[in-house]
Amino acid sequence: MCGIFGLVSSSANSSLANDLREMGDRINHRGPDSNGVWLDDGSLLGLGHRRLSIHDLSEAGHQPMHSGNDRYVMVFNGEIYNYGLIKKELEEKGGVFNSDSETEVLVSLIDAVGLEEAVSRAEGMFAIALWDRKDKTLSLCRDRLGEKPLYYGWLDSRFVFSSELSAIETLKDELKVSREALNEYFYFGYVPAPKSIYKDIYKLVPGTILTLPLEQDGISQLNFSEKPSELKCSPKAFWTVLEYATKGSSACSLTEPEAINSLDSLLRDVVSDQSDADVPLGAFLSGGVDSSSVVALMQQVNSKPTKTFTIGFKEKGFNEARFAYDIANHLGTDHTELYIEGSDCLDLAPKLSSIYDEPIADSSQIATLLVSELAKQSVTVCLSGDGGDELFAGYNRYIWGNKAWSGLSRLPVTLRRGLGGMLSAVPLSWWGSASKLSSHIVGPSAGQNNFPLKMQKLIALMQCNDISEMYRYLISYWQANALPMTGGENIDMSIFDSAANADVGQFINQAMYWDQLSYLPGDNLTKVDRASMAHSLETRLPLLNHRVVEFAWSTPLVMKLREGQSKWLLRQVLYQYVPKELIERPKMGFSIPVSSWLRGPLKNWSENLMNQMDEAVFDRPLIDKVWRQHISGQFDWGNRLWALLMFLDWFQSRKCTIE
Repeated sequence: MCGIFGLVSSSANSSLANDLREMGDRINHRGPDSNGVWLDDGSLLGLGHRRLSIHDLSEAGHQPMHSGNDRYVMVFNGEIYNYGLIKKELEEKGGVFNSDSETEVLVSLIDAVGLEEAVSRAEGMFAIALWDRKDKTLSLCRDRLGEKPLYYGWLDSRFVFSSELSAIETLKDELKVSREALNEYFYFGYVPAPKSIYKDIYKLVPGTILTLPLEQDGISQLNFSEKPSELKCSPKAFWTVLEYATKGSSACSLTEPEAINSLDSLLRDVVSDQSDADVPLGAFLSGGVDSSSVVALMQQVNSKPTKTFTIGFKEKGFNEARFAYDIANHLGTDHTELYIEGSDCLDLAPKLSSIYDEPIADSSQIATLLVSELAKQSVTVCLSGDGGDELFAGYNRYIWGNKAWSGLSRLPVTLRRGLGGMLSAVPLSWWGSASKLSSHIVGPSAGQNNFPLKMQKLIALMQCNDISEMYRYLISYWQANALPMTGGENIDMSIFDSAANADVGQFINQAMYWDQLSYLPGDNLTKVDRASMAHSLETRLPLLNHRVVEFAWSTPLVMKLREGQSKWLLRQVLYQYVPKELIERPKMGFSIPVSSWLRGPLKNWSENLMNQMDEAVFDRPLIDKVWRQHISGQFDWGNRLWALLMFLDWFQSRKCTIE
């Protein structure tokens, strides 16, 4: 796990080397073990690298790395889990290696078969910048699911790229925030690719290669007024979720026992491959199905007890640490846990803007940061269970939304909306009292968990026209017609249209497809990457191995969702190693009690940030109304307010303007 960055100028630039060093210094946390900068002849192009040593800790793995014939120069961030097999194949054909570095294996494979075929054969997570000295082309490439980040774009007369926006920020005194991207941030809770929060800076879409033809005069032949999507060098896909989502389960001939055995065998292979490291290894364990499955298989394939780490909360309804402890005890792991409360969050909140170089509204970022910090005290690599929800229909919104809409859609639209309008006048606190009264009369049930918030969502769903609009509501923070910005613009909904138009079957398949396409790389993987790399910790995600993704799409929905229970197939694998009674309980997720903390230990911090808002940019009356409703307990607007606060904190720490 490392950080990569680079620059291309349209003319010779004596400051290029210094600019690259400053970029590297800004992302030192991604690779504290060594740094490297390389300039091409004429100083028109420069590549840089920060190294976190995982394989071959010697200087032989130093980057930027040249191919054996010196045609290619490459910087690489990530892991190639099948590099040993590729290396053996190349050696059988006469290849000679000076190290056991996967970077050397990858650049040698590129030299032998070309970039597109090489990354198609590579199994892993990666972001790559490759300079072809013969053809004068610079290629950028990002892994299939988007585990590793890669930004690129135009600053005046220079083309830039980096693993993080913070490195690009060193090159210009004042960057411009895109209002269009900001509106999408408030809606989604992150900025969807290919946009970034800044104008003229983009995220490379997962599974694509961007190739820029450069001549001796650098990139002066490119029109900097054009958008990348309008240039001839727009990204080209080498792998897509759509290909496997549309294939679906039409060709699946596996019986249920065969599917269980196949998934078990596949995950064993993947976990075994991802357990290979020349540094200490561990795993995050939340106590849920996904992380428990990964840890259970690590215990099977590794000879030593796995070091596991979890974060607990003192607030009821959010703490899964006790379940993680029971599972760790059953599996025999070397377990470490840390309990946190609102004061810990208060201490960390002001630091988030420096860690998350682009605003992100997922409040579980705090728990992910803290568990990464905890793990780094003992290990350098951690496996995680991220991805299981998107692959095996694990999110509550899939099940609850589908069930809610099947009932609501039977009501006439006018009746449904009228009823929703009347119920919206009922304070949230009343629903809480009603839930408590019900529990006293008929006893507690899983359906009463966070009942007021569920009622708030149900009332909002009554206003929706169709199931697609319903899902957009469930995943949004601020609504498209009530953004906290003055002069708000329409949200680009084309990504939803692509999911609805994709031939992937019923609603839940469409929702999983959309989440794998956008939410997974835009939110979950960004959160994990920044949190772990802030502590120089490498995270690996076995469930997002492309073979697992392809297998999941090849199985029918009934093997994922059965009788209202998610992840059926993955659960059957897990039950072979962990007793069912340790797993079966309502889903909590790896989140923090942000709503209650905003009313308590984070209240003053929140109000201070909002008091510094530019009222020419933000809709102050709307924000004040939302804040009052939340503080009073009338509504739960924790997610909306957290999105606003994360942007305000980020914006106030940057030299940028909103356009």
